[in-house]
Amino acid sequence: MMKQYDLTFLKLGGSLITNKSQPLTPSKALINSLCGEIAQTMKLLPGSRLLIGHGSGSFGHTIASQYQTQQGGEGSGYWQGFADVWHAARSLNQIIIDNFAEVNLPVIAFPPSSGIISQDQTIQSWDVRPIQSALDHYLVPIVQGDVVFDTALGGTILSTEQVFIHLAENLLPQRILMAGLDPGVFKDHEKPDDIIVHITPQTIEKVLPTLSGAKASDVTGGMRSKVMLMANLVQKIPNIEVQIFSGFEKGNIQKALQGERLGTLITA
Repeated sequence: MMKQYDLTFLKLGGSLITNKSQPLTPSKALINSLCGEIAQTMKLLPGSRLLIGHGSGSFGHTIASQYQTQQGGEGSGYWQGFADVWHAARSLNQIIIDNFAEVNLPVIAFPPSSGIISQDQTIQSWDVRPIQSALDHYLVPIVQGDVVFDTALGGTILSTEQVFIHLAENLLPQRILMAGLDPGVFKDHEKPDDIIVHITPQTIEKVLPTLSGAKASDVTGGMRSKVMLMANLVQKIPNIEVQIFSGFEKGNIQKALQGERLGTLITA
């Protein structure tokens, strides 16, 4: 079990860091700004630890939707697609890593494809001790949505949320912050200023009918999947709080890292 200290998971959503309507297109200026904001904030929080995850946006999702990589498969065509999706996700990961290096945040990547074995899209094994050691030494691990080898399907794709859930069960963060484009979970997509302030496992059934998948290509299920996964997580580990909020608005990630509640809160 990990040493107990203030640990936050932060996701930079694919819709935030890429242009999801344009294949393989990073939002370069925004990535640069977000990385600087995160690095500056962590200097204000001595003793705190941070683990960052990011989505694939217009990199992995676009290619994965062509090959249906998440469904599993066999043959040279499937595995070529698997490798192409890996390469796209890896390319975006490198952009993120390089931007953090420029602002002197000591990040180190832990790609799920290199360590996870899943079965029917459920993680069966992943040695997280290297990630724990990185946190112990004030390094910032970076994970991502990624292709993984699957004993039932051959290969599949795991979302950043699925990766976070496995890590949360082992590392026990206090908070999971999910920064995307939207200000929270909408009550009605026709009224984007009207968000659901609080979701619990007891209220999730009332919320689900209002949720939809992502507008652009998202092979891992969009907002509906995110909310369901996080509601299940807080039911299993009641001490964790989840926030879904906009990372597009300058200063929001700093506020969230410093403890301010933004957007939609998901708790037990």
